[in-house]
Amino acid sequence: MQHSSGGYLLLAKLTMQWVFDYKPADIFWCTADVGWVTGHTYTTYGPLAMGATQVVFESVPTYPDAGRFWKMIQDHKVTIFYTAPTAIRSLIKLGGDLPKKYDLSSLRLLGSVGEPINPEAWMWYYTEVGRSRCPIVDTWWQTETGAHMIAPLPGAMPIKPGTCTLPLPGIMATIVDEAGNEVHDRNGGFLVIKRPFPSQIRAIWGDPERYKKSYFPEEMHGYYLAGDSAHRDEDGYFWIMGRIDDVLNVSGHRLGTMEIESALAANPLVAEAAVVGKPHEIKGEAIAAFVVLKGARPDNPAKAREIAEMLRNWVSKEIGPIAKPDEIRFGDNLPKTRSGKIMRRLLRAIARGEEITQDISTLENPAILEQLKNAVH
Repeated sequence: MQHSSGGYLLLAKLTMQWVFDYKPADIFWCTADVGWVTGHTYTTYGPLAMGATQVVFESVPTYPDAGRFWKMIQDHKVTIFYTAPTAIRSLIKLGGDLPKKYDLSSLRLLGSVGEPINPEAWMWYYTEVGRSRCPIVDTWWQTETGAHMIAPLPGAMPIKPGTCTLPLPGIMATIVDEAGNEVHDRNGGFLVIKRPFPSQIRAIWGDPERYKKSYFPEEMHGYYLAGDSAHRDEDGYFWIMGRIDDVLNVSGHRLGTMEIESALAANPLVAEAAVVGKPHEIKGEAIAAFVVLKGARPDNPAKAREIAEMLRNWVSKEIGPIAKPDEIRFGDNLPKTRSGKIMRRLLRAIARGEEITQDISTLENPAILEQLKNAVH
């Protein structure tokens, strides 16, 4: 993906000012791996453009133990902390009470990036890490957008668990149907940006046709198609439901994978969950869930099936019978990059019984793939 120097740098710097409210006295820490766009924009270019004092980190959140992040914040007096929901959920599982053991009083702002954050993880982050006094900026953006697009301005608007709130000044975001017509109220649809913006993707290197077809399809009337589905609530706040290709069509019902993941994660036994679709000859698509429990992974098939059935019924109660996962596999963790991003394409391959041929060089824990392949389901 090709960005322009000036436009990309402009929004990287502006969002450091607007969303992170960076001040000269702050100590900023974005935990992202520099191999991902979050590391480009908010470990490298944005902070350097601001002349920021920052922590740069190359490791995993759980080494040598699950208190690593909290000790770093304590030792370096971090004031702004930006991490991923998957990292937060894994730290809840491995040491939900650990933040209490560290002095986190230097913190004044928390951030979330990478995927929608479920309300339970948001509340833990807010109460246990931020001590119920730090705003959380839940940021929606992409490699293609280069910088934040939809995010709260801290202190300027009410925040709610699970929503990235409103577009930033100058960003003309809306939600449309398959024909490019705007939808309103609580109807879900495709998230689009109606006008150009400084940091937008300029090209796909060497493939201009793919660029036009992927991001500016004819049916979208010249809008930038983000590839995410979303809806707006009564306050106009945007709620991201997942990738368009992560919206499952189960017996004619459209279900966002994020909805099902969030319902699973709301169960007291569950630390984190990832949901993917797989072909089903009758329903069109079946729902496959990969679940990490707060306790130990079930050690025998009967116990695994018992917990799986309980979780299916839980999802049925939370969303409806149509959303019950067809299969649930338990693992010690999920396939992630070092900075905590779940690699869902690998989970799709496992659910479909396909051979994994994709590059897994950025995977933190390759052994988990065999465990999940062989899990009872």
